[in-house]
Amino acid sequence: MIKARITVTLKNGVLDPQGKAIEHALSGMGFGGVGQVRQGKVFDVELAESDSAKADLKAMCDKLLANTVIENYAVEIA
Repeated sequence: MIKARITVTLKNGVLDPQGKAIEHALSGMGFGGVGQVRQGKVFDVELAESDSAKADLKAMCDKLLANTVIENYAVEIA
């Protein structure tokens, strides 16, 4: 089995209202010095070893896991 971690983040310049809400909440909780907060998603995927595993992971991201218009993704294979 191959284990992969896929991290999806918003592209620079894309507004992140959830990140802004977290930023304000942290400030309200007394955590000073918090700068900009951006939120993202992490997927841990296990799949059978194959010659096409890396290509399959990329296809999963492009077709479902990330909205490539507004999000970037990184695939890390463990």
